[in-house]
Amino acid sequence: MRSLRSPTGQGRHENQDNFLLIDNRGSARFLWGEQETQLQLPGWPDGHRRLAVLDGMGGHSHGREAAEKAVEGLLELSATTDLAQLSSGLNALHQRLYQEFQAAGLETGCTLILLEIPPRSPALMFHVGDSRLYAIDSGNVQCLTVDHVPATHLAMLGLLDSTQWLQQVHIQTSSQISQAFILGSTLGATNFYTDTIDQELYELHDGNLPLFLRGLNDRRRLDLEPDQVYLMASDGLWHLRHPQMFIRRWPALLVQPHRSLEELIDELLDELAMAIRQQQRQPDDNCTVILVRKPTRPRHAPGSP
Repeated sequence: MRSLRSPTGQGRHENQDNFLLIDNRGSARFLWGEQETQLQLPGWPDGHRRLAVLDGMGGHSHGREAAEKAVEGLLELSATTDLAQLSSGLNALHQRLYQEFQAAGLETGCTLILLEIPPRSPALMFHVGDSRLYAIDSGNVQCLTVDHVPATHLAMLGLLDSTQWLQQVHIQTSSQISQAFILGSTLGATNFYTDTIDQELYELHDGNLPLFLRGLNDRRRLDLEPDQVYLMASDGLWHLRHPQMFIRRWPALLVQPHRSLEELIDELLDELAMAIRQQQRQPDDNCTVILVRKPTRPRHAPGSP
């Protein structure tokens, strides 16, 4: 995991991103006041993990505080192997923080991409905003989430086809989102031009996604494969003039099973800083990345357990 205020050192003055790593023994790492903090969670189930990336809304005041309050709530959320229970708990956290921030006169929020990883069952995913989860193997980079952005809203209304959506979401860059944790959503509106923000989170699923995005539900089970590297990140990782030029480099950079994830993530961020300088895009954004690699099972000698 890495969380950077600025990949080049020339960007933002505050890191509004955050992350949460809870390891298989209940040791939690996250940012508080932009400083990495550790906490031991009592009663955390052995072997269970929780990973999350959050990006405080940079166009709003108190984006960092929104991400911190969301992390605080995630620390209080019980470990689970049930998707409905995870969704219910996160919806309740969103509602509670929405009320707190509204009562304080603050309209802000954050993205949230979360993986709940039990030791003996599929991972559970929960997604709000435009942070992403990718699966990367030796030849492909597959985005496993759908950005909650105006182009997705237009596609849901039948006003963009798959080519137009891909161009606007994955080839161009934009900082505008249509839904955020704590803030609420405009995705459910039948009128694209409405200014009304619904308090409820709007879940994308096969019943409301266009055909070309079916299967990429916001909340679903995921079987993590040992031959893939999974990348969770805020949009600072691809907020480039030509993001696909960088993203196409990921298989060569990250699919190296004999090297540590710490080495690989450092090289990835070094290349990001170089890409930002080459494209002369300043200032650069906050950037938070978590790499996940499922260990392969050790091979036993014949006859051994």
